[in-house]
Amino acid sequence: METALHNILERVRAAAADATPLRLCGGGSKDFHGLALEGTPLDLRPLRGIISYEPTELVVTARAGTPLQELQATLAQAGQALAFEPPDFALGDKQPTVGGMVAAGWSGPARASSGAVRDFVLGVEIINGRGELLRYGGQVMKNVAGYDVSRLMAGSWGTLGVITEVSLKVLPVAPAQATLVFAMNEAQALEALNRWGGQPLPLNASCWAQGQLWLRLCGAQAAVQAACQKLGGERLPDDQAAALWHSLCEQQHPWFAQRSDADALWRLSLPQTAAPLALPEGLAAPLIEWHGAQRWVQAPRSMASAITAAAQAAGGSATIFRAERADQLSNWPIFNPQSATLQAVHAQLKKAFDPHGLLNPGRTGL
Repeated sequence: METALHNILERVRAAAADATPLRLCGGGSKDFHGLALEGTPLDLRPLRGIISYEPTELVVTARAGTPLQELQATLAQAGQALAFEPPDFALGDKQPTVGGMVAAGWSGPARASSGAVRDFVLGVEIINGRGELLRYGGQVMKNVAGYDVSRLMAGSWGTLGVITEVSLKVLPVAPAQATLVFAMNEAQALEALNRWGGQPLPLNASCWAQGQLWLRLCGAQAAVQAACQKLGGERLPDDQAAALWHSLCEQQHPWFAQRSDADALWRLSLPQTAAPLALPEGLAAPLIEWHGAQRWVQAPRSMASAITAAAQAAGGSATIFRAERADQLSNWPIFNPQSATLQAVHAQLKKAFDPHGLLNPGRTGL
């Protein structure tokens, strides 16, 4: 067993023996999200490196501490990429890792068309709360054993196990891409997205904000060209389009810069077909992604009940994503509200993987 893995395994076993809570640390780029960061730090960045990569098999296996940018650069050399387009949120020395990407489970603009992080996880190696080294899934889609367990780690925020290694499905970069922009109000944009979604178009990503709808098409050259001619709109130059989608993925778009310190950034998960929400007066219009399924709202704490009610009335939920002040988090939902049945399932999973609650205590309320 390699030295880095052995050292981390021994740290977890010692913590289990002493009942010492551990705070799992990667690059720290997502520390702003979630509840309290508690426990003795356990740095996973020494677990670094791409173990295997088979471009012809569309699968890559990397250690958890591998910088995400390093993995993406390796894939790009072979004309491939992570189709779910994970955000970096890198800042200074806070650089995202592969393990942190899976643990957070966040996807970028292409999520609605390409799938989420969990859909691309083929296998994982983890250390559970008892200090046991376990492996689930594998490196091929046909390897069903442990497949669903592997997917559980996506979005678990390290509360179920210390991810040490992960195998991911990758996809070729589309041969052609185009971004179209349309001047539309919110209702017109949602109607158009719903209508286009029922047609054989190479839709990949969409965003509506501040009176403009951006639509990204990806696929074969002929398909993209035909879609452009059918849909109309104004086609953005490739460099401007790339900058636009990067700014949306990293929340650097001018819409996000409007938020004041008094406002929190809310993430609303809704059915794609949901109509414009009846939000409180005085709020800026939302930014809408994922063909209508993800909507961002900036609002002060006093409007929390109204925002939550509007999302629930549309068949969805509202959770806080970012807040500049700790007092803004008090009594606000950080993670999606769960039914009693789902809470019971999560409690049983936590008991099975981390019975003493040592891994990232407090991060998600588990």
